[in-house]
Amino acid sequence: MKKSKSLLLMFALVLVISTVLAGCGGNNTNNGSNANTGNTANTGNTADTGNTATDEKLAADQTLKINLSAEPPTFDPAQAQDSQANTVLKTMYEGLTRMNDETGKAEPGIAESWEISADGLVYTFKLRDALWSNGDPVEAADFVRAWKRVLDPSTDPTAPYAYQLYYLKNGEEYYTKKVTDFAQVGVKAVDAKTLEVTLKAPTPYFLGLLSFYTYYPVHKSVEGNAKWATSKDTMIVNGPFTLTDWVTGQSLQVTKNDKYWDKDSIKLGKIDFSLVNSGATELLSYKNGELDRAGGPTGEIPTEQIPIVQKELPNEFNRKGIASVYYYEFNITEKPFTNAKIRKALAMSIDRQVLIDNVTLGGQLPAFGFVPPGIAGAEGEYRTAVKDSYFTEDLEQAKTLLAEGLKEEGLTKLPTVELTYNTSEGHKKIALAIADMWKQALGVDVKTVNQEWAVFIENRQHLNYQVARAGWVADYNDPMTFLDMWVTGGGNNDTGYANPEYDKLINDAKASSDLAKRQEDFAAAEKMLIEDDMVLIPLYYYTNNSLTKEYLKGVTLDFSGGIDLTRGYLLEH
Repeated sequence: MKKSKSLLLMFALVLVISTVLAGCGGNNTNNGSNANTGNTANTGNTADTGNTATDEKLAADQTLKINLSAEPPTFDPAQAQDSQANTVLKTMYEGLTRMNDETGKAEPGIAESWEISADGLVYTFKLRDALWSNGDPVEAADFVRAWKRVLDPSTDPTAPYAYQLYYLKNGEEYYTKKVTDFAQVGVKAVDAKTLEVTLKAPTPYFLGLLSFYTYYPVHKSVEGNAKWATSKDTMIVNGPFTLTDWVTGQSLQVTKNDKYWDKDSIKLGKIDFSLVNSGATELLSYKNGELDRAGGPTGEIPTEQIPIVQKELPNEFNRKGIASVYYYEFNITEKPFTNAKIRKALAMSIDRQVLIDNVTLGGQLPAFGFVPPGIAGAEGEYRTAVKDSYFTEDLEQAKTLLAEGLKEEGLTKLPTVELTYNTSEGHKKIALAIADMWKQALGVDVKTVNQEWAVFIENRQHLNYQVARAGWVADYNDPMTFLDMWVTGGGNNDTGYANPEYDKLINDAKASSDLAKRQEDFAAAEKMLIEDDMVLIPLYYYTNNSLTKEYLKGVTLDFSGGIDLTRGYLLEH
């Protein structure tokens, strides 16, 4: 981007003002400073704290204290779609597999073993002797029930991640009502301890996908009880912890589940989650010893404090590149954002490095594509083979495109743009900075709108916005997790984008076992999404910035930045 001296001076002034005004995560609530993917993202997962050593002495009180910057909108695995829900659900449920964050490989969960047919289509899982928290055995029928709920087209609201089960034979056909008998969908309880899964096409990452919350089982008690996930008293779970306290808007508590099959591996007795969306408050609580961990992906460290705590607490500060992307998305069904030239002008007039160096301060990497570093490609990383050079920062070209787009829409000036973000000090700073860039570069007036997380998500889903902040975290290690969300009618496609050519590329990639051909399809789809149609504005690939007390061990982050608290433990201190 070509920058004028006056623009830089004005931008610097706004940065000072926004800092004074600020006193917070595959959807992410966290802010730009410490949420999720960066320039050092990798496919080999690294532990956040460490492993048990023979000379370590456990603390008598194994209560982990951590903050969530937003209350999870739901604890129903079929309805969940955000990182906060993911964090808590992972403590309460377990799927057929679970991910080993150090190796990046799927390992046995509720399934103790499995066999895969020679053609890669049929998986036969043998379930271990596991129990629900009420003592009932976990059975194959519990998975059939859960997956049927996800794919049921009559569910209100429909499951946002229903498309994640399109890998099943007739999964998509059932959801779109082309098939009405669920018995034709590729999941069957052969007996109480045997689950047979038939896929539409070979899917090399399917075992990893089974660890994702949309694939979790649900207890038979959910049937006929629409409010089962709204009370701790009706939530029967199969994971390491159970929900034992929930004060809406204030706190959550999960307690070790003695019915969990692998309970001997769980050292924590409780996890106490505070619900505070102020990064300043979270950091103060951490420094006062009221929290054992602060920052991403569950909370945040105020952006202006990141360089300070990095120096003050070098043994507690952690930064990790993770496979996630921060972006703004358009409601392309509302004029004038139906015009791609106008969308491109707004994308090209943002200086991402200035944003990172002066606002987010988290060592992020400017993004010009949607698939971040750290995601596997045909050979090595996808982003290494397919460069994210879909557009450049160019003020003069942006001005030209805006003028052309306005003329096509019969306008002489772009109406005031409404830019929406969920409650967070970091999101606010980013929105103010970008609003100033658009004003200085293009003369565009911007109204920034802050909304509470649940309201924000609902408005995005119903296309009740113009431009909105968003973040996407990898659900599994394949470009598909970033690109299939934009298909027509996709449960997480909150833009109104509908492009049959794009849909075909994604469907072709899903049906192919040729890694090189899949990569070509992904590259063509990403080009269409960004370069051709500019459905969204990539801003940066995340890094995760956090603080962890030296006595907290065993908490891990996976390649996507997802956190696993379940094997954590506290040393004497």
